[in-house]
This record gives sequence, C-alpha cells and structure tokens, in this order.
Amino acid sequence: MGRMFTGTYRHAVDSKGRLFLPVKLREELGDTFMVTRGLQQCLRLYPMQEWEKFAAKIAALPESRARDVRHYFFANAFEATPDGQGRITLPAESRKFARLDKNVVLVGDDTRLEVWDEGAWDQLDDQNHDNIVPVLEELGF
Repeated sequence: MGRMFTGTYRHAVDSKGRLFLPVKLREELGDTFMVTRGLQQCLRLYPMQEWEKFAAKIAALPESRARDVRHYFFANAFEATPDGQGRITLPAESRKFARLDKNVVLVGDDTRLEVWDEGAWDQLDDQNHDNIVPVLEELGF
C-alpha cells in the first residue's frame, strides 16, 4: 500500500514564495516530488511514485481526450526538492493560480497533498459536510 496523506497543517508562504513543509510531510513526499495544479484553485504535491501512476492514467487516454488534460497538468508541473530548512519555492504562476498569497493550508488528500489559500480552504471545508452526506448514505454509513 502506498503512502496516505492525512491531516491539516497551517503555514505561510514567505515574501520569496517559499513554503515550509513539516518533517512528516517531507518524509512522505520523498526527497524530490512533483507539484502541479489541482482541479480546484489549489496545488497538488505528488510523491514520484504517485505522479508516475497519475501520468500513466493520462497516457492511457485516447489522444483526442488526453491533450487538454496533459496541457493542464504537465505544462504547469514542476519538480520540487526542499532546501535545508524544509522549504520549497512555489513559482509565481503557481501561486497566482491557487491564489497563494500568505496564509496557506496543507491538506492531506490520500495519495497526494494539496496546498490551499487559507480563506478558500476554510470556506470549502465548511461546505464539505453537506456535500459528503449523500455519498456516505450511498455507501451505507
């Protein structure tokens, strides 16, 4: 079984666009990992093994369907390696996409980690309860 990212961690992006990653998350991500856009206005961090699985699923799509998906994720992806203080630098374009200005939330999302603007995450988190109830009922909970 692969890694499972859990938990919520609040941090700040500094004036140079650097984001600190807690030791636990760095250990789960590995020495080098991939960062790309999420489907919503967030960034996704993938351990290399999970990135390869993700890329393979996209590669399996018919070319006519895969092109836009590849552009969305791969054109905006970058390899990240934390510095000695456990920080990664988020490019300006990535920060702009996810509206990461200062306070951010790192959110465990099973096989990947997401980085959200704190205000956007708090709003989404408030809405999640109502969204998941029908799914849980469908699963018999």
